[in-house]
Amino acid sequence: MQVGKWLRRGAMTLVAVLLLAELVAYIALRMSLPQLADSAPVPGLSGAATISRDALGVVTVEADSRRDAYRALGFVHAQERYFEMDLMRRSAAGELSELFGARALDEDRKQRTHRFRARARRDLALLSPGERTLIEAYAAGVNEGLVQLRTRPFPYFLLGQEPRRWANEDSALVVFSMFLDLQGGVNRPELARAAARRHLPPALALLLDPRGSEWDAALDGSTVAPPPLPTAQDVDLRKMPRAWFEGEARALREQKPGSNNFAVGGALTSHGSALVANDMHLTLRVPSIWFRARLRFPDERAPGGRVDISGATLPGTPAVVVGSNTRVAWGFTNSYGDWMDWVEVRWADAARTRYATAGGTRAVQTFREQIVVKGGEPVEWIVRETVWGPVLHEPADGNALALAWTAHAPGAFNLGIGALERARDLEHAMRIMTRSGLPAQNFVGGDAEGNVGWVIAGRIPRRFGFDPGVPADWSQPGIGWTGWLSPAENPRVVNPPDARLWTANARNIGGAAAQPLGDGGFTLGARGKQIRDGLRARDKFVPADMLAIQRDDRALFLRRWWALFQTTAARYPDDTEMRELATAIAAAPERASVDSTSYRLTRHFRTRVVANVLDMLTAPLHAADADAPRPAPGQFEAVVWPLIEQRPAHLLAPIYSDWDALLERSAREVMEELRPLGGGFARRSWAERNSSAINHPLGSIPGLGWLLNTKAQGLPGDTHMPFVQGPTFGASQRFGVSPGHEDEGFFHMPGGQSGHPLSPFYRAGHDDWVEGRATPFLPGSAQHRLTLVPATR
Repeated sequence: MQVGKWLRRGAMTLVAVLLLAELVAYIALRMSLPQLADSAPVPGLSGAATISRDALGVVTVEADSRRDAYRALGFVHAQERYFEMDLMRRSAAGELSELFGARALDEDRKQRTHRFRARARRDLALLSPGERTLIEAYAAGVNEGLVQLRTRPFPYFLLGQEPRRWANEDSALVVFSMFLDLQGGVNRPELARAAARRHLPPALALLLDPRGSEWDAALDGSTVAPPPLPTAQDVDLRKMPRAWFEGEARALREQKPGSNNFAVGGALTSHGSALVANDMHLTLRVPSIWFRARLRFPDERAPGGRVDISGATLPGTPAVVVGSNTRVAWGFTNSYGDWMDWVEVRWADAARTRYATAGGTRAVQTFREQIVVKGGEPVEWIVRETVWGPVLHEPADGNALALAWTAHAPGAFNLGIGALERARDLEHAMRIMTRSGLPAQNFVGGDAEGNVGWVIAGRIPRRFGFDPGVPADWSQPGIGWTGWLSPAENPRVVNPPDARLWTANARNIGGAAAQPLGDGGFTLGARGKQIRDGLRARDKFVPADMLAIQRDDRALFLRRWWALFQTTAARYPDDTEMRELATAIAAAPERASVDSTSYRLTRHFRTRVVANVLDMLTAPLHAADADAPRPAPGQFEAVVWPLIEQRPAHLLAPIYSDWDALLERSAREVMEELRPLGGGFARRSWAERNSSAINHPLGSIPGLGWLLNTKAQGLPGDTHMPFVQGPTFGASQRFGVSPGHEDEGFFHMPGGQSGHPLSPFYRAGHDDWVEGRATPFLPGSAQHRLTLVPATR
């Protein structure tokens, strides 16, 4: 009896301890919530500034000066998003191990090679006095917002860490993290192209490097013919060893870029103002990468003497990235131009300490980077740099390769984009963007007078004397990058005759104007073509029409693949599984809808055909060099479909009796991969494959997923259509707006405004993004108002 009583008491005590621990955790969690109302003293303010939040947490900042406005923006960014800002600066600087321990070391080593913290400090020193003042005011606001939380943001409790204060150069690091996200920093396509040229017959190497297709939808109407199919005299795969082509097929890592921006001129709207739409596609998370805000303050340089700008800000930086200032509206897509080159480093001594340049030999600079590791000793990482960039490949049996990248060049970062808040008209905005330090982007804008235009935003290197498609020797005079194009030389299109513009990560122009841009991995033009045709289908537009194009999930690209799949499956009527497959795809996949089995199976079939063809054509490359990077051209449809149509025997591997055998193998691979899921092929809906996994950075910690992550939902849309959506990739924001008529526009954002799971704004608006409900572009009426007042400390 006594034992039972003590066991009961022990159990009750344990329950009480657990409840107390949960209560303490809950109190600590609540204490890190942002302040929403009343007032807060902020040193450095010249006057009071208000931070209002509407029902979705969209912020309106009103201040008496530009500096005060961005100090207030820094304050609210820190209170709502400090952990996410911290991750972005640490990711670019190679400092994640300090938070997460040794498991982040490989990522940190990769990023330390770029030495972005040192480059951020360098670029900070190059800013104009006005830009430096703004950076300083913003950073001060960030640190004040962090200090005024009653306790550290909750992720730092989970990680057992204290947040590090925000430094002025950290805003540059956030922009460098976008360089890494949008441009990669590894330049793999040039390595793959060089390997193909080195080991393959010229005609086959050319085939693996297509630059255009029938899907092209360039703004100037230009086309680039796909490469011709090699003749049997050029290459004959049938005569090559069968062993080269045997073995398990490689998985296809198909390029998955997104982002659309498009606009129509004033002649196509009822009010005569241009109408601009933008949906930038990035990796999705909770909270969103963006933070919605409206900033209002007096500025004598702005039209009417006052700035009123609304849109998406990037926490960590003092600027509105996309949106409208009542005179001009604008958006971006990633340009996928060629913004980096491999330079062959010619060693001048056996120790590899000196190398040849056009001005004589020079010593390699060596930097010893110390990586702080949570729970361990610091790790040293050695970086070797040339005048062109860091040495990233250093084989023992040959010359090294250094990476020349626009992100490494002085002035890669500046706050030029901030001047958009004062842009008077489209031409003014385009001039601003060509001088801005940011990853080179497709800028599409429109103004209140009805003008629309496209221009490459950011700096474009002026190349001379070498083929930028493969590594080159720059040690001779006059070879390499010889400065930057002037802003007037950046390619542009303004007010086309039909008053319609669009970009979708594909090639936008041709001819001589396209030469400076190169090809850094343009996507297939199918998505851009579908947007273009959607714009041409109407004569008048309102914002809802732009939203309909953004959410267009019609499966136009897969129509011919569905017909091919049907024919392939029908070829084997005595095969039970093939008959089942044919029945499952009997209906054409009209859309990438969540309930479509036909879409999923057809897409899977195309992926397997493309993978098998790519395996076949690259087999001679990997026979010569097993470690050679595999080409993964975004335009490969321009190769695969002509092969299927023409079926040349000499371009078929000896493991296949004919092209039908390759198609049969692809169909059977679809069945093999889906069979273990059970229930038959007719149950394999697109939602089963395309289900959202939009999570918080710490949402994988056991027991926290229910609190931090969004619920899994089947998502319509896919890659080669405007409505680009995948489990973790899609529209990071979506809007349509006319400058001067912002009250008629819409804005969607996944993941919500706040990074705090107890905030009413955590995941707020996410369901509107999922369902496509057109929530207003401008903030609604204020539900909470916080006044920041000047203080001394």
